Amino acid sequence: MSEEKTTSVDATAQKTFLTYESVKSHTTQDDLWMVIHGKVYNCTKFIDEHPGGEEVLLDVGGLDATDAFEDVGHSEEARKILDELCIGELDPSEVVSSAKSPSTSDSSVSTSSSGSGFFSYIAFAAVIVAVGYYVYMQSANGATGNPI
Repeated sequence: MSEEKTTSVDATAQKTFLTYESVKSHTTQDDLWMVIHGKVYNCTKFIDEHPGGEEVLLDVGGLDATDAFEDVGHSEEARKILDELCIGELDPSEVVSSAKSPSTSDSSVSTSSSGSGFFSYIAFAAVIVAVGYYVYMQSANGATGNPI
């Protein structure tokens, strides 16, 4: 199976189509591709600059990251950066209407849970810190008899 196909739409425009097989082979920090809304992005140069950290990108490397990308609610600036990283489109014969990549194996990471799971841990930690602070303030004020 060919890694890329180029199709001429008219005399001035060409589209590069890539297969899921080729995307799945780019999953490392030094070579990271992903699919978002049917387009293929090479995120290798952006991995160190990503505000959410490299782990978020590595979790969806080689996969369809559409759900993870949309779950976060990226800004217009982030979408412009994404446009600059586009290297082609997913081969139309391989586009899955539900924006999910074909299953690669039982060990593959779910894109929607990996993107939102990280933020769930952050939210949970924030709640624990807030409760701890509240209990601390209550006990400190109870010992001195001073109202808050």
